[in-house]
Amino acid sequence: MEFEEYRPMLLGLAYRLLGSMWDAEDIVQEAWLRWEGADRSEVKEPRAFLLTVVSRLALDQLRSARVRREAYTGPWLPEPVMTAEAGPLDTAELRDTVSYATLHLMERLSPPERAVFVLRAAFELPYDEIAEIVGSSVANARQLHHRASVRLAQGRDRFQPSAEDHTRLLTKFMDAASGGDLAALTELLHDDVVAYTDGGGKVRAALRPILGRRKVAAFVLGLRNKYGSPETQVLDVNGHPAIWTRVSGYRQLVAFDIRDGRIKEIYSMVNPDKLTRVTPD
Repeated sequence: MEFEEYRPMLLGLAYRLLGSMWDAEDIVQEAWLRWEGADRSEVKEPRAFLLTVVSRLALDQLRSARVRREAYTGPWLPEPVMTAEAGPLDTAELRDTVSYATLHLMERLSPPERAVFVLRAAFELPYDEIAEIVGSSVANARQLHHRASVRLAQGRDRFQPSAEDHTRLLTKFMDAASGGDLAALTELLHDDVVAYTDGGGKVRAALRPILGRRKVAAFVLGLRNKYGSPETQVLDVNGHPAIWTRVSGYRQLVAFDIRDGRIKEIYSMVNPDKLTRVTPD
């Protein structure tokens, strides 16, 4: 039963490192096999042992995944998960590092940077343990964490909106889009807004990010004019509210990143393979 006690934490770690719960489950299953085959008398700290195994397995997979994602059809976005399935979210750091915007930003990091950042920021491991996991010196682990933190801070709002503010902005977006109100919709968007759509080659979707308020607003209203205003539902996904809907028969989840009180990034997931873990009531 000892392994099962740690399973939610290990899934949360692997998911943060890979951005895919499907892959995270494979990693944790492999970790279980290694745990079963380990000499328990040699394992002084089960938590440290399992964190190390999962981190190293995820690092290996992340290196090969980066190559596959470069050949992906259109923008690659993380697999969204219901907040209740994202593992423990007991601290602000655990919640922040599982947010959809942060997972997307972490794709900019190298695999070692991502591992060091997650292990330090979310799981509060000391640098000597992190260095051993990633195979570096303590000084290099500190440098990797600093570099990752700086790169992520450049893409994030210093002051994160409350859940209420996030929901309020999301509701205004839905109202403006369904009503075809171009002025109201444009007002909600940040000057440098970017819209990403992940169809994975399975569903027709924009193959490149859409940049700027005017183009993004026109894109959103163009979809509304073409497909009408489908019924929507707000779901708790990756620690934040997101919009669940169906467009032209296909399921769609839309999540946002907010900066300066406006929508900075829009993430539209329509790849059916990545929507199996997001379920409306």
